[in-house]
Amino acid sequence: MSQQRKTILITCLSAIAIVLAVYLVGGNTSDEGPMGRMPGGDRPAGQRPSGDRPAGNHQGGERPERERSGDDATRQRPSESSATASRDSAKTQSSTSTSSVPEIGVVSVVKKSHQALVTGYGEVSPQFELTLSALVSGRIQSLDTHFVTGARFLADEALAEIDNTDYLQAVAEAQADLEDAKVALEEERLQGQQAMSEWQRSGLDGEPASELVLRGPQLAAAQATLAEAERALAQAQRDLGFTQITVPFNSLVVSRSVQPGSFVQAGDDVASLYSTDIAEIAIPLSASQWQNLKPAETLNTSPWAVTLSDMDNTHIWHGVVQRIEQHLDTASRQRNAIVQIEKPLDQTAPLYFGTYVTATIAGKTWDDVWQIPSSAISQQQEVWFVRDDNTLDNFTPDVLFMKNGNAYILPVEDMDNVKIVARPLSSYMVNMAVLPIEESFDGDR
Repeated sequence: MSQQRKTILITCLSAIAIVLAVYLVGGNTSDEGPMGRMPGGDRPAGQRPSGDRPAGNHQGGERPERERSGDDATRQRPSESSATASRDSAKTQSSTSTSSVPEIGVVSVVKKSHQALVTGYGEVSPQFELTLSALVSGRIQSLDTHFVTGARFLADEALAEIDNTDYLQAVAEAQADLEDAKVALEEERLQGQQAMSEWQRSGLDGEPASELVLRGPQLAAAQATLAEAERALAQAQRDLGFTQITVPFNSLVVSRSVQPGSFVQAGDDVASLYSTDIAEIAIPLSASQWQNLKPAETLNTSPWAVTLSDMDNTHIWHGVVQRIEQHLDTASRQRNAIVQIEKPLDQTAPLYFGTYVTATIAGKTWDDVWQIPSSAISQQQEVWFVRDDNTLDNFTPDVLFMKNGNAYILPVEDMDNVKIVARPLSSYMVNMAVLPIEESFDGDR
């Protein structure tokens, strides 16, 4: 055994010996009293045995009844205090249990009939958009003083004029050719009559060997020459008219491509125009949105009413769905409803071309659907509701349409009245106990 282990063992034995000595000394002191005993049982003079008591005291170390009663009462107080504490703890636990149930806002919904509204977005475009071109060549002699971007022109008003000197000359020449053709035709007619008379006077039987004898082909050639001269005159007159560059419909000038003195060739751009009588908005709609609209056949008898608003929702316009495109857009893979509005620039608040608008189309009426706040649909696309026992449950809604901040969904089977959680949290769990607080819900607004 090493020296270190010997040292530890000796230390432990010394400690045990000290503890035993203290224990023995304490026991002797308790038995003999504070003064102790003398050898042989002798006690100091005048000292009573330790068991003796003054008169009136109880033997055997018993204390007076009053003192014992007082001690018993002292011993009982902790029990009574413990019972009181238990009751207070039970009350506290009950209060804590009640307060631990979270309060949640709910709205009561029932099955009702609601008219669907379909919302889409589009850009305002003119019904007709035209790049106006020169139809004849020449120098721009003059421009209308109002021929600037943003100006409006009525149909057949002139924007510019091309120098018409050459075209007036062409008309005059065509007119002269026409008159010569008329004279030639008349002469040929007379010569034909004379040839017929001579043939008849000749006494020859039958028909001449050639039609040229009676001048039939010469007469036909003169007639064709006259017709060509008439067409040439009409062409010259039309070209002369094209020197006046006019708009084909009520128009808005979007851009101008010529200046006074410019030389244009036939086909050169002069201006870009938008028609102003009707504006159109192509509204792409998904398949689920189309199911909320009336059958397309109803357009033949009653166009669908549409409310248009700008992106800031500061102005409102009213139009109709005029037609439905029968093909899918290659980019969006959706089908367009074409909305028309008359005189867009003459509205109280002008509807400018190029404006992005929100279109709200009145759709069909759905029966027996739930109307809930849009906020009731969680980020996980779930709707939470409170059962009769005040516990939570959820379902994935089948949303038919959205309107005025509300969602319209198909109800859960075998449920009519239900308390929908207005603003569900991601921490909610199925069967979680809650305290529902009813909130006001305006419904359709």
